[in-house]
Amino acid sequence: MKHLISPLDLSTSELEGILKLGQAIMKNPGKYSNICEGKKLATLFYEPSTRTRLSFEAAMLNLGGKVLGFSSADSSSASKGESVADTIRVISSYADICAMRHPKEGAPTVAAIHSRIPVINAGDGGHNHPTQTLTDLFTIKELTGRLCSLTIGMCGDLKFGRTVHSLINAMVRYENVRFILISPNELKIPDYLRQEVLISGNISFIETNELEKYMPELDILYMTRVQRERFFNEEDYIRLKDSFILDASKMKYAKKDMYVLHPLPRVNEIAAEVDSDPRAVYFKQAEFGVYVRMALIITLLGLN
Repeated sequence: MKHLISPLDLSTSELEGILKLGQAIMKNPGKYSNICEGKKLATLFYEPSTRTRLSFEAAMLNLGGKVLGFSSADSSSASKGESVADTIRVISSYADICAMRHPKEGAPTVAAIHSRIPVINAGDGGHNHPTQTLTDLFTIKELTGRLCSLTIGMCGDLKFGRTVHSLINAMVRYENVRFILISPNELKIPDYLRQEVLISGNISFIETNELEKYMPELDILYMTRVQRERFFNEEDYIRLKDSFILDASKMKYAKKDMYVLHPLPRVNEIAAEVDSDPRAVYFKQAEFGVYVRMALIITLLGLN
């Protein structure tokens, strides 16, 4: 039995297999419409979510399976003090596979230790978001045709952004990948990522607070929102929330084949006027997330 807690739980060959399966599903969804008949997915979401939860549910329904679960801690026995370990022990009797989002880093790891079914980390605090990373990799490969020899700009909240942390961990395994890390000083990537992943891996990267300067170099611009829920005080959030706003004037500096990704939801870090630019692919990215999660469910259930 295999769990997905971190992007590093999958080898590059396993990643490639899931991405190829996702492409096959996208091209011929009907072929896979009954592959999970009789199977159930439990969605245990202790933290609010729109895209991740609904895309997991859509994925399982598209595969002919069923879904059960909860969409907030308040609607589960966690509100009565039940532990994650006890919850997953019970859910293991009700479902065949589980997707869990939790505000505490490491909670899905605890679940995996006590689970009798595959556990998928759907986001844990500011730590990891491996299925968003699969979606990001799928999007990048689908649009550029490669996962190597890329200059990737990451802009916004790089300190608390779990999607950023997961994507860096995944992309450093591909050749000739370079990062431009654009953020306020207060929201730079965590030290462990800088030291243990980028520097120790001899990965090329630049940390800056200048977006326009580096726009012409980018193949991918990965925008993120400044996350109010990760701040300890409102004043710091208000001071930093509008640090970087991507608008049409900034897009003029970008290459014609540069793509803008965003894990969503956005607040105001991407102006609505950018949506009509063909290089803005964040809504397509959200669509791709369903195919990737379909491929992951099939793979973890051993149905491929």
